[in-house]
Amino acid sequence: MSQETTLFTPIRLGALPLPNRIVMAPLTRNRALAGNVPGPLAVTYYRQRATAGLIVTEASPVCAEGHGYPRTPGIHTPEQVAGWRAVTDAVHAEGGRIFLQLWHVGRISHPSLQPGNAAPVAPSALRPAGQVWTGSGLQDYATPRALARDELSGVVAAYRQAAENARAAGFDGVEVHGANGYLLDQFLRSSTNRRDDDYGGPVENRARLLLEVVRAVTDVFGADRVGVRLSPENRFNDIADDDPQATFEYAARALAPLGLAYLHVLEGDMTGQSAPAVDYAKIKAAFAGPYMANNGYDQARATAAIAAGRVDLVAFGRPFISNPDLPARFAAGAPLAEADAKTFYSGEEKGYVDYPALEQ
Repeated sequence: MSQETTLFTPIRLGALPLPNRIVMAPLTRNRALAGNVPGPLAVTYYRQRATAGLIVTEASPVCAEGHGYPRTPGIHTPEQVAGWRAVTDAVHAEGGRIFLQLWHVGRISHPSLQPGNAAPVAPSALRPAGQVWTGSGLQDYATPRALARDELSGVVAAYRQAAENARAAGFDGVEVHGANGYLLDQFLRSSTNRRDDDYGGPVENRARLLLEVVRAVTDVFGADRVGVRLSPENRFNDIADDDPQATFEYAARALAPLGLAYLHVLEGDMTGQSAPAVDYAKIKAAFAGPYMANNGYDQARATAAIAAGRVDLVAFGRPFISNPDLPARFAAGAPLAEADAKTFYSGEEKGYVDYPALEQ
């Protein structure tokens, strides 16, 4: 009889052998230094969590126009590359593995966060509902500028250069952020993409930019060091799709031939709204490669999902904030420390690098 697969069963993820299936999910923490450079606190933060099977960093904007929140570390300047290099060196010194999440927020921004106070860009000029934190208070979202057809090659080039920068910074690979209402998701989903050119309309067109970006990134890193994140049901950032099952099955099937390291899927809806039910088993089958699940998993649920073969890995978010040694706590059956939500996005050291490990 074969041994049951658990969270602690090693797995090969593309080019990387992982010692466990416990992934640190990307978690925006808003602690970057001036110039959106990751600093010494980020080095400590990621080093503390190096026992994860894989760390996926907080989302990192691929260009100046890709920023939508204050103090998010980018990957488009030499100073940012050097800052991230200190992070990867620290994680590797502890025996860990780390991917950088590549990000462009698209319309989820504000002119005050854009070069020259320009309007944010998007597939279509549709203003999202809600407000954005600009660093000097909340502001209503602005109406974005629809990207022209001849600008889209420049978007792809920005991702390609960001992947080159991530490689120079020593990352083991990258994850393309195609989820949660940001630029690539805005192109993919019907509520935000009203284009009438070959990047709009049917799903084959709406998925075009995502696929072009992923191919460009795999040209840099090799497909076996690239993952993609999707979020079929998530309505975060005022986004939805007329037929999420068809849209995301198509996306998964189109990504499958590329031979990627994994597909990272945020299952369900972060906002608590009702959403069309999605059959994630069909999305997993369409991708036909390693499937990483995320959103609301605890140890018991993750263990059951892996044992049943429903998922291959599980990404944990909030538990990793307050439990830097989360795999050791899971292995020991130890209680988990509670995270302080007040310090998720501010506080410098507090709520960032001051959560103790179990033995402390």
